[in-house]
Amino acid sequence: QLQLVESGGGLVQPGGSLRLSCAASGFRLASYAIGWFRQAPGKERERVSCISESDRRTFYEDAVKGRFTISTDNAKNTMYLQMSNLQPEDTAVYYCAAERLALSCNVYGPHEFGIRGQGTQVTVSS
Repeated sequence: QLQLVESGGGLVQPGGSLRLSCAASGFRLASYAIGWFRQAPGKERERVSCISESDRRTFYEDAVKGRFTISTDNAKNTMYLQMSNLQPEDTAVYYCAAERLALSCNVYGPHEFGIRGQGTQVTVSS
């Protein structure tokens, strides 16, 4: 069974940091395109960051560039999203996802990543 399990969400003040983790089982993250997505109340799910399958290049949405970092630990088969300088507009449910995708990961929408975690809530508020 292909599975992703997230952890690390929570409540943080503006300007604070959080690290999200996403542990994979049943497949190797290193062989898949992987990504982090988020969905705020009343909004569509959006991509935050991703790593392409073929060349492992990273991609960040403009809203998080310079503040968020995506990474993987192949030995632990786990992906991470380090988030710093968090702002209220970053409040959302964050999801990790993976899929076998031939092209650059940023050309695919959230729903094209077929293996998805259950989501973890991130709330940025004073």
